[in-house]
Amino acid sequence: LFRIAEHWKLRDNDTRALLGGMSSGSFYALKGRGVKALAEDQLTRISLVVGIYKALNILYSQKLADAWITLPNTNPMFAGNSPLNYLKSGGIPAFLRVRQLLDVRRGGR
Repeated sequence: LFRIAEHWKLRDNDTRALLGGMSSGSFYALKGRGVKALAEDQLTRISLVVGIYKALNILYSQKLADAWITLPNTNPMFAGNSPLNYLKSGGIPAFLRVRQLLDVRRGGR
């Protein structure tokens, strides 16, 4: 997750939001390689982020794949906002919709 956040140039607050609003203390303990058990919700979110990352790298060049998450998007799903904002506000259902969108674009189901 942290490597993906680096590729996407996410701020720590954005990464915390993707994890479902993890507290700063827990986040920095996890980021510092501290042992921390993650909740099922957080593991699901991480799994979906990894899938989104992989799909983007199949669909686009490295540069666009890394920028896509933060760029304004004209797809009606995003209403002109970035996919990142959509994910942060929509919870796991938004993660699933973005993953499905990208899978369809690359010819998967």
